Amino acid sequence: MEIEEVSSCEALPLLSLNHVSLLCRSVWDSVRFYENVLGFVLIKRPSSFNFNGAWLYSYGIGIHLIENPSLEDFDKIMEPRPINPKDNHMSFQCTDVGLVKRRLQQMGMRYVTALVQEDGVKVDQVFFHDPDGYMIEVCNCGDIPILPISSCSFKPRTATFKTAAATKCGFMENVLMESLSMDILNISF
Repeated sequence: MEIEEVSSCEALPLLSLNHVSLLCRSVWDSVRFYENVLGFVLIKRPSSFNFNGAWLYSYGIGIHLIENPSLEDFDKIMEPRPINPKDNHMSFQCTDVGLVKRRLQQMGMRYVTALVQEDGVKVDQVFFHDPDGYMIEVCNCGDIPILPISSCSFKPRTATFKTAAATKCGFMENVLMESLSMDILNISF
């Protein structure tokens, strides 16, 4: 077996995240959740599909729901699945984590919180499930600066972010950070 070095491969010419596709028990229950809780808008879906589904869009990304009747067995689960921040999830940036928590409480939704701290910056995270048990995170993660690993003295598996002191960024790192910052601003507004 031949192993090709990653650095010798050219990355795919991607532009952005287009959509996330999720299997669901009831398309309409999930549509209501993504509209009412997360603010997505139902959009036209190609009529050539021969299965029940829905497309939603907001924040520059789509969520494609695909109804799967075989998921009906999930109705037999007596206890809700634990909310585990270390589980697979999709994350959304927000402006006010406190408001998110108050609104989830008003809707009677279960959630857990977590706090991430880095160099005096605190990031609040709120985790909860959609109707099919998919994990959603809402956070103010944009408060943590995005630094390419090449801009830090990084020791894999042994150093923590606290002990890895940032070094001066080079020209390409500054160009990357400027481009990334502009992309984030364009997505946010």
